[in-house]
Amino acid sequence: MSATLHRIDAGPAPSLDPMLRLVAHDLNAVNSVILERMQSDVPLIPELAGHLIAGGGKRMRPMLTLACARLLDYPGTRHHKLAAAVEFIHTATLLHDDVVDGSDLRRGRRTANIIWGNPASVLVGDFLFSRSFELMVEDGSLKVLRILSNASAVIAEGEVNQLTAQRQVGTSEERYLDIIGAKTAALFAAACRIAAVVAERPDAEELALDAYGRNLGIAFQLIDDAIDYSSDEATMGKGVGDDFRDGKVTLPVILAHARGSAADKAFWREAMMGHRISDADLAHATGLLRSTGAIDDTIERARHYGQRAIDALGGFGAGAAKSALTEAVAFAVARAY
Repeated sequence: MSATLHRIDAGPAPSLDPMLRLVAHDLNAVNSVILERMQSDVPLIPELAGHLIAGGGKRMRPMLTLACARLLDYPGTRHHKLAAAVEFIHTATLLHDDVVDGSDLRRGRRTANIIWGNPASVLVGDFLFSRSFELMVEDGSLKVLRILSNASAVIAEGEVNQLTAQRQVGTSEERYLDIIGAKTAALFAAACRIAAVVAERPDAEELALDAYGRNLGIAFQLIDDAIDYSSDEATMGKGVGDDFRDGKVTLPVILAHARGSAADKAFWREAMMGHRISDADLAHATGLLRSTGAIDDTIERARHYGQRAIDALGGFGAGAAKSALTEAVAFAVARAY
């Protein structure tokens, strides 16, 4: 394979459209699996699951599985069920996250926990996790099962780690990167890596796709952290400043706190403890994030991880799949602008 590197450069607004066009046929097959497997004789299960699954999500993680399979010229169909399993894992974690966070909005719609209550959301999340493992077992590959089951465990660890770091304004940047590497990037990595397993490609290619997905996942989450303070509800599909009001110590807050004056540090401590959550407090927080360069530096770190993701594809040959995967990284970072 010839090594070709690409860079995240300014240009036309990147999008997921090239990836969507690339995998459209496969994605239809994945959606059929999702629709079939979220059915149950208990009507509340498909009703609640369908609310979130049909709620306008980008299907980015299953699309990554499909696009990586295309990159490797995989001719089979095993990746359809596995991409559905990836989406079920993701959806289950969203249902659980919204309960933990007490979220009101998800993708611009009321969250399932607000409509049906916390117990139903948790239990349907458990149902979707179970369905994902059924799909993995049906595939028959112990290696695939090991990769996806490990990712599920790592995601849970990351969520618990984040919970214990909540409101702890002294959280280190290193610990925070560990948290998002687990709760977000692990599933991106696994979604990409399993394509190499089903395509029976060498370990080097498997690890390259793992690195691509992992670095993309970190970049994606860092941009989410930045736009929580710099976007609007219509764009984000959730309440502006939700992280701030929930006391989530994300990278922008970590950087602003570390760089702030004694008065600034006191403000951040009070805010993260839930004592400063008014609109005026949010405006003050955003001002501090900008004046300390915390938002800009968070975006720059996202660009760094995005570049690492693109570099991980260097050993693969040029083509539509590689271009789509590269543009997906640019899309993830460009959401901040």
